[in-house]
Amino acid sequence: MTSFVPLVLGLTLAPLLMGVINRTKAFFAGRQGQPLLQLYYDLWKLLRKGAVYSQTTTWIFRAGPIVGLACAVAALALMPLLRTPAPVSFAGDFILAVYLLGLGRFFTVLAALDTGSSFEGMGASREAHFAALAEPALLLALVTLVLMVGEKSLSGLMGNLDALHWLNSGPALVLILAALFMVLLAENARIPVDDPNTHLELTMIHEVMVLDHGGPDFALIQYGAALKLWFFASLVVSVALPLPEMPLALLAVAGVAGVMLVGVGVGILESTMARLRLLTVPYFLLGATVLAAVALLLTAFRA
Repeated sequence: MTSFVPLVLGLTLAPLLMGVINRTKAFFAGRQGQPLLQLYYDLWKLLRKGAVYSQTTTWIFRAGPIVGLACAVAALALMPLLRTPAPVSFAGDFILAVYLLGLGRFFTVLAALDTGSSFEGMGASREAHFAALAEPALLLALVTLVLMVGEKSLSGLMGNLDALHWLNSGPALVLILAALFMVLLAENARIPVDDPNTHLELTMIHEVMVLDHGGPDFALIQYGAALKLWFFASLVVSVALPLPEMPLALLAVAGVAGVMLVGVGVGILESTMARLRLLTVPYFLLGATVLAAVALLLTAFRA
C-alpha cells in the first residue's frame, strides 16, 4: 500500500500547488491574492455547471479533456516521490510516462482543431511546435539518469539516487536539474514560455486551445494541468533531494514540502522576469536540450 502514497498525494494536493504559485506571485505583487484552495473551489463550481457544444464539433472535442486527464493520471501513477516507489513500475516506464503526456497533449490539440477555429488552430500549432522541442530535453535528462544510476524505471532511479551520486556526478546532476526545470516551465505553460494569466490573442499558447471548453470539461482540463505540474515538480524534487532511508511519513512530508518549494520557485520566477518573445522560446528549449546533452556526455565519459 505504501506505493500508492505518491499517487494519492498527487491526486489530492495538485490543486494546492497551483494555489502556492498564485499566492507567491501575489506576495511579490503586494496583493493578498487568491485563497490557497481556490482551485478546489473552481473545480467544484465547474463540475456543477452544464457544458455547451458547438454544432461544428464532433466526439473528438468531448474526448479531449477526458483523454488528457486520463493520461495525466496514468503518468502520475508511474512517478515516485523521493524514495517512495510509484504504484506502477517496470523497466522503461519513463519512456511510457513521456509518451502518455504526449498523448494527452495530442488529444488536446485535436480538440482545439475540431472546433474549426483558426484562433485555436494557431494555439495548437504553437503547442505542438514547442512540445517537439521540449521532449528531447526531457528524454535526454532521463536517459542520463538511467546511465548514471543504473536503473531503468522511475522508481528505481529515484530510490537509488543518493548523496554519493551528487558527490561523484554533481555537475551533471546540476545540468539535469536545470534542464528538467526548464521543461517544467514549458510543459506547464509557465513564464517565460507562456503566461497562464494572459488574454492577449497574439501571445496565447495553451489557454487559446481550451477557450471553447466549459463546465465539467474545463474542470477536467484544469485538474489535468495541475496533475501534470505535480508530475514534473515531483521529478525535480526527487532528483534534487537524494534523502536517505527514513520512515514513510517523513518521506511523504519531505516530498510534499519539496514540491511546494518548487511551486514557490515557479512563482518567484514568474514575478521577477518577463515572458520571452515567441521567436526566442525555441532557443530557450534548445538550451534545455543542450544542457541535458552535456550532462549525458559528462556521464558517459565518466562511465
